[in-house]
Amino acid sequence: MVRMWLNEPLSFGGQAAAPATPRQPRLSAATAPLTRSIEVVDEYGQRRSIRIPAERPLTVYVDKRELVTLMTLGAHPEWLVLGYLRNQRLVTSLDDIESITVDWDVGAAAVRTRGGLPDLEARTAQRVVTTGCGQGSVFGSLMDALDGITLSPDARLRQSQLYGILRAVREQDSTYKQAGSVHGCALFRGEELLLFVEDVGRHNAIDTIAGWMWLQGGELLRGDDKVFYTTGRLTSEMIIKAAQMGVPIVVSRSGTTQMGLEVAERMGLCAIGRATHTRFLCYTHPQRLVWDTPPP
Repeated sequence: MVRMWLNEPLSFGGQAAAPATPRQPRLSAATAPLTRSIEVVDEYGQRRSIRIPAERPLTVYVDKRELVTLMTLGAHPEWLVLGYLRNQRLVTSLDDIESITVDWDVGAAAVRTRGGLPDLEARTAQRVVTTGCGQGSVFGSLMDALDGITLSPDARLRQSQLYGILRAVREQDSTYKQAGSVHGCALFRGEELLLFVEDVGRHNAIDTIAGWMWLQGGELLRGDDKVFYTTGRLTSEMIIKAAQMGVPIVVSRSGTTQMGLEVAERMGLCAIGRATHTRFLCYTHPQRLVWDTPPP
């Protein structure tokens, strides 16, 4: 799992990331245990100790107004809240947010804006419960999110890079390997792993990545040269969020849904599922794949 100071730009290969927006929000650095130890009885009637993910509620308040309660692992709660606001289209600029403060003692995240969010009540009046693990939700119409989104027509991924992505995910040290019961999501540039995030729901994990991208700014905010990976299925919600991040290629260990397929087709997004080792199915826009390495 990636660890870093929350407001510190990343660097790769000795090159510093481009400066982010001058007025970045102030973020707390709340931490919480990702797993807990419990005692179970196995099939032989023997007692033994195992670890399970630590799911906990996080209630988000925007300018003291309760917005939503997210069930989360709590690995990067500030990024999660920021990405949630971004992907829900409630905040359009990083400049709008003055601070995000997470307090696990009360299970709350306090978001303070610089000038308030116009029409927040009206914009959150319509809520759609989605198929996200633990029931995700989006505000307003799902299809309204597609208006104005254009994905790069030139983005391509080589088959050999796809295999590199799947190999990197298999080799990643993860909470899933210790305790199971979580979803993992990752952001790649080619086959270079930029960020790996786990949470109890895949929608939380993608929101966390969206928040991280926003904070980094510069080349890391661009989605057109990125690939998004998830262990969860490709629902319409996941496809829409990836598109909102500008990411044109999405890879899943699982499959897709009919609505996810239709949205990906409409957006020009390459959706790849059932991806393990050297096996995969390309559901939409196969022209984005470069077939350079036949499977063994």
